[in-house]
Amino acid sequence: MKDKNYLDRDLLRFTTAGSVDDGKSTLIGRLLYDSKSIFEDQLASVEATSKKKGLSHIDFSLLTDGLKDEREQGITIDVAYRYFSTPKRKFIIADTPGHIQYTRNMITGASTANLALILIDARKGVIEQTKRHSFIASLLQIKHIVVCVNKMDLVEYSQSRFDEIVDEYEDFAAKLEVEDIRFIPISALHGDNVVDRSKNLNWYQGSTLLHTLENIHIGSDRNMKDCRFPVQTVIRPHSDEYHDFRGYAGRVESGIFKVGDEVTILPSGFNSKIAKIIDNEKEVQSCFPPMSVVVTLEDDIDLSRGDMIVRPNNQARASQDIDFMMCWMGNEAFDPQKKYTVLHTTNKVRCVIREVLYKVDINTLHRQEEDKLIAMNDIARVKIRTTKPLLIDSYTQNRATGSLILVDEATNNTVAAGMII
Repeated sequence: MKDKNYLDRDLLRFTTAGSVDDGKSTLIGRLLYDSKSIFEDQLASVEATSKKKGLSHIDFSLLTDGLKDEREQGITIDVAYRYFSTPKRKFIIADTPGHIQYTRNMITGASTANLALILIDARKGVIEQTKRHSFIASLLQIKHIVVCVNKMDLVEYSQSRFDEIVDEYEDFAAKLEVEDIRFIPISALHGDNVVDRSKNLNWYQGSTLLHTLENIHIGSDRNMKDCRFPVQTVIRPHSDEYHDFRGYAGRVESGIFKVGDEVTILPSGFNSKIAKIIDNEKEVQSCFPPMSVVVTLEDDIDLSRGDMIVRPNNQARASQDIDFMMCWMGNEAFDPQKKYTVLHTTNKVRCVIREVLYKVDINTLHRQEEDKLIAMNDIARVKIRTTKPLLIDSYTQNRATGSLILVDEATNNTVAAGMII
């Protein structure tokens, strides 16, 4: 039975990234094992598979490499989500692939993360994939990056090698917009500095990886200033008990709403006050992200899905012309003749991509203004035109109202995701 404080524990979402064979899956397996978050039957299965492979130790990567192809090739292909908890915090891990051709999967895993955990092989140092993943983390406005210099056992736990890599990474990261970068020397295979402090790395005075994950402050990462409540559905029970009830259900994306607050309804521009806030059938006095609630208003205003409740003096911008930095995820290259559907908060509208401004070389961060062909995993800045105005903020201001997804109308496949500039 879980303890009473279990539900009240903070949740940290983090993504792992790095090049192939840097040890991401092994590190996550080690975290799960050392924090005692593995079922006995899982462990027995992994031990048996490790023996079949002729290994003298447990292959922790097998705990996260779930697909048959992954286990056979010893690589991560899909985004693998793993969950574990400690007495201090709950965690959701997105284990993302290291191969260049799976950049889109890395963006999927990183899109909701509070923190990016980037692995560097101590023998190889900062390579192109390190820069690629760091740039994507910066692009997605992940505020915390923990750089784990892995395989320290293969460089004889050398402090000078660790310092070289830190200097090299800091030179590159100076171009990125990341507020908090930390460095930890580890050996995922042997467990050095993962959960327990390592005697082999006694020159390192910082925290272990788990201690860092448990204690890093993420409370101020959410936008509590710009009030945004996109309406998902209108609640009209039409029952005798709730004959005149009209509530608006949705998730608070940012800001704090309180009973009695003056609000503006977009896009109509009508003003009203919040009469009630209902959370799980109980009335509460306030709500904040990421709560899903039902809001009632003092005035009888016609709202529908896609409308947004905001504050009168702090409103989202309504626009049909949107400047958009996107990662192309489609297997087929971008076709300017095709029609696409935009998914934005609770809105769904059609659009066309009017102009490709440039592609980004994410190894050098240079703009490629001549090359306008967008293929899978390319990151490009484009202008789109929607059939009706969307209620948007820039992604740097608000991750929820500043992100878009593009869907191919013909196949219903998600072909792009990205950030509003």
